Amino acid sequence: MAGDNEKRKEMIRMIKFVFFSISAGVIEIVSFTLLDLLTPWNYWPKYLIALVLSVIWNFTLNRAYTFQSANNVPVAMLKVAAFYAVFTPLSTILGNYLAETVGLNEYLVTLINMVLNFVTEYIYDRYVVFGKTIDTNERAQRDNGGNQNE
Repeated sequence: MAGDNEKRKEMIRMIKFVFFSISAGVIEIVSFTLLDLLTPWNYWPKYLIALVLSVIWNFTLNRAYTFQSANNVPVAMLKVAAFYAVFTPLSTILGNYLAETVGLNEYLVTLINMVLNFVTEYIYDRYVVFGKTIDTNERAQRDNGGNQNE
């Protein structure tokens, strides 16, 4: 039965991640759209600003509610920054190439980047950023009656 409970908790964690990622995606698309409408900028600065805004939102919600982690915030943020130190240049360069050189629609390119970000970030957050500190914050302790191994 303990295995079933763990599977259930992991499924709920994935569902929360999906919904918070959708909200971060809305922030990214809205900010990208506003920058697209209000500035003459190329793809990459619009994408980069929109990405940073969505990352801050997503990190904050997922740390508190999805992974319920009490880990050291600066350490967790550094781990996320390490992920984005790789993901951001790659997705920015690829996105700019697809939008500016290949001529793909900027919104389609942004959507492709968002899907890649969603999949890779869940795996990275789950196992690297929050892996050993999942269900350790006060909310998780309350929900588990003070026993995180329930």
